[in-house]
Amino acid sequence: MLNPDTEKVDTYLAKVTVMCTGGCGAVYQTTSNPVIATGDGIAMVYRAKGIVQDMEFVQFHPTVLHNPNETHPAYLITEAMRGYGGILKLPSGETFMEKYDERLSLAPRDIVARAIDKEMKIHGLDHVCLDVTHKDPAETRRHFPNIYQKCLSIGIDITTDYIPVRPAAHYMCGGIKVDLNGQTSIERLYALGECSCTGLHGGNRLASNSLIEAVVYADTAARDSLAHADLYDFNETVPEWNDEGTMTNEEKVLITQSVKEVNQIMSNYVGIVRSDLRLHRAWDRLDMLYEETERLFKRVKASKDICELRNMINVGYLITRWALERKECRGLHFTTDYPVHAYDK
Repeated sequence: MLNPDTEKVDTYLAKVTVMCTGGCGAVYQTTSNPVIATGDGIAMVYRAKGIVQDMEFVQFHPTVLHNPNETHPAYLITEAMRGYGGILKLPSGETFMEKYDERLSLAPRDIVARAIDKEMKIHGLDHVCLDVTHKDPAETRRHFPNIYQKCLSIGIDITTDYIPVRPAAHYMCGGIKVDLNGQTSIERLYALGECSCTGLHGGNRLASNSLIEAVVYADTAARDSLAHADLYDFNETVPEWNDEGTMTNEEKVLITQSVKEVNQIMSNYVGIVRSDLRLHRAWDRLDMLYEETERLFKRVKASKDICELRNMINVGYLITRWALERKECRGLHFTTDYPVHAYDK
């Protein structure tokens, strides 16, 4: 494990290891996830030959606050605001959800996210708007005090102004495959939370049930590991990390630029709406970044930045590969090459 204080890689021995490394929203340009959500656990397990599955199912929240100065994490405008009566509109004030779903602004989040994405592309916009100006101002402030204050901090009074919103990467339904005890395909290794794939979400997560999943699987993993811990020994043969011959990385620009490229590739080619052409282009670009980054990784001392970049490229590749292999629309995976949803066949 890389120690950020000493910048050395420390070795820890354990009878059981648990991955609780969160999601991978930071591989996209705009995400509700924190900057550290770079898919580290998923990438590490994949490199260790563990089974990873369902990586094409990336959930995009339809409405985060459009603030160009704040993309990681983007501020979430809760779906409860649409339930409260918020109406999606273009900046001109024109509504558009009637073109996509009879439930209008109350349609499920994946449908709303695709509709917003399409309208942004049609009109060349970087956001659409959520309108609650027709609601009682006092009631709006009472129901959504944090959103009111956040928007006010950037000059938007939501009782009189439209809220600029756009979709953002939100939740990974796939991840490290685990059994009912949270154990992975690698012996003595468990995975919990968003880095894991329990199968309970299917291809399209319902709001908030990931919290229940994490609590339940944490309990079963603890019980299962405690029941077997006395049967295990420590592996005393694990060698210390050897970075002899490597250099201190002074070319930080190579890493920061590559991170930007990953974000652009994933957002433009492996986003809300996909096609085989875009996915193959993403595959080719990620492959080039992979080769460049692996050469750099072998030359320099391990750092947080380069480790996260390696993991982002790995996860981007996995999302792209799984998306290419699914020749249908299902759940959160929508492709223009196979537009009929699996359940409509």
